[in-house]
Amino acid sequence: MSSGARSHTAPSDRRPVSLPRLLEMKENGEPIVMVTAYDYPSAMVAEAAGVDLVLVGDSAANVVLGYPGTEMVTLEEMLVLGKAVRRGLKTPLMIGDMPMGSYEAGDELAIRNAQRLVKETGCQCVKLEAGGISAERAKAIVSSGIPVMGHIGLTPQTATALGGYKAQGKTASAAIRLYEDALALQKAGCFSIVIEAVPAAITEAVVEKLEIPTIGIGAGPSTAGQVLVFHDLLGITTGHVAKFVKRYADVHDSMVTAVSQYSDEVRSGHFPEPDHVYSVEPAELAEFRRYLEQESLSSQQSWDWEPLP
Repeated sequence: MSSGARSHTAPSDRRPVSLPRLLEMKENGEPIVMVTAYDYPSAMVAEAAGVDLVLVGDSAANVVLGYPGTEMVTLEEMLVLGKAVRRGLKTPLMIGDMPMGSYEAGDELAIRNAQRLVKETGCQCVKLEAGGISAERAKAIVSSGIPVMGHIGLTPQTATALGGYKAQGKTASAAIRLYEDALALQKAGCFSIVIEAVPAAITEAVVEKLEIPTIGIGAGPSTAGQVLVFHDLLGITTGHVAKFVKRYADVHDSMVTAVSQYSDEVRSGHFPEPDHVYSVEPAELAEFRRYLEQESLSSQQSWDWEPLP
């Protein structure tokens, strides 16, 4: 953990975060804190830390389910994860990620699957990626009564079409497309937009033209809020991570050290120790042992018995 880190306990009187509250935070210049969560324990951590938004992200495909990309996670898997997260949250606004294939084919499909996310997981909003056709789907979902968060820039579900996991909007033409996507999503009724892996100067220029809150991830400091993947910021994921990731702990190494120590103690006979076992009253133990002796004798007699010819 960095030398500047400090412990934090969420105020006990925090009220549930609402959409009007997010807009108020943007207007007041109060930074919005967003993090992903994929199960009950991570949701409990987000709740205790006092974050504002929790996204049940399709990044679960990589960091929880072991898939090579987010495009492989299914709606059914997202529903299971979302239900677990909901049980651990009270105050943050919960957003359910719509996985690849759950909304692109048509408005009816998009609305039906958005409704499933809300009804079955308890999330208050859904998120979908990119502009273009996604703006049409967002408009349909919003019209059905479900709030939608957009996502522009690097969109992992379509990263292959974007040339891989790399920064977006680095040319004037690409920045213009990004800006047009943002406007389309805002016009469609999105309450917020995630901007991922975009040069800070481009993000700043786009944000100035938008009225709704923006959440950045690798997009610089000008957005109304920031988001990081739970497993990335805690150092649970291993190997290469994106440039924009800041690790606030090394949980993976701590877990490996702890499990290794446990393994060593089991193999050396040092675990369990007296403090980790339950006791029994001597009289109860003696009576139980007498029963076992009698049972053993009875069993032996039954085996010694032989029928007459």
